[in-house]
Amino acid sequence: MEVKPYKDSLPLSNKLKRLVWNIFYYLLFRPFGTPVFRKWRVFILRLFGAKIGKGCVIDASTKVWQPWNLEVGDITCIGPYVELYNPAPIILGNKVVLSQYTYLCTASHNYNSELNPLITAPIKVEDFAWVAADAFVGMGVTIGEGAVVGARAAVFKDVEPWTVVGGNPAKFIKKRELRDSSTDKD
Repeated sequence: MEVKPYKDSLPLSNKLKRLVWNIFYYLLFRPFGTPVFRKWRVFILRLFGAKIGKGCVIDASTKVWQPWNLEVGDITCIGPYVELYNPAPIILGNKVVLSQYTYLCTASHNYNSELNPLITAPIKVEDFAWVAADAFVGMGVTIGEGAVVGARAAVFKDVEPWTVVGGNPAKFIKKRELRDSSTDKD
């Protein structure tokens, strides 16, 4: 079988935008790690086209591949060392938590083609969902409202609202039921 060269489908304009973003990231985003600079980091992301709601916390170690493909609702927290690989959009709802080391990946390669071209699909994490530490969420996945993705889970299919999933590949564990915290006893 003849080996054909890989054809990069990303235009030069995209590469130049990412170059400028990476310069800003390493000089004006990443070094400003204390909570005092929370609004500064949001400002820098917005400067590059991210849509970010009120009251969000985005850690300085978070890596965003293309800020212009990021939409974040209100009071959402993106923890330390989260990686948002977003050639396609990533949409996070209100009061979403992405815990440390989570990886959201909106791209892959078409392994059924001999040229192995890049393919993309958006990721959506709906309101009140939590993606726990070191979890992976693949392209085209929707994490439903109030769902919990357990630590180190690998999610390749949509997660139903108000469920808890875990494992690799992630599987249903149980329904998530919220209790009134004022009636909880310690």
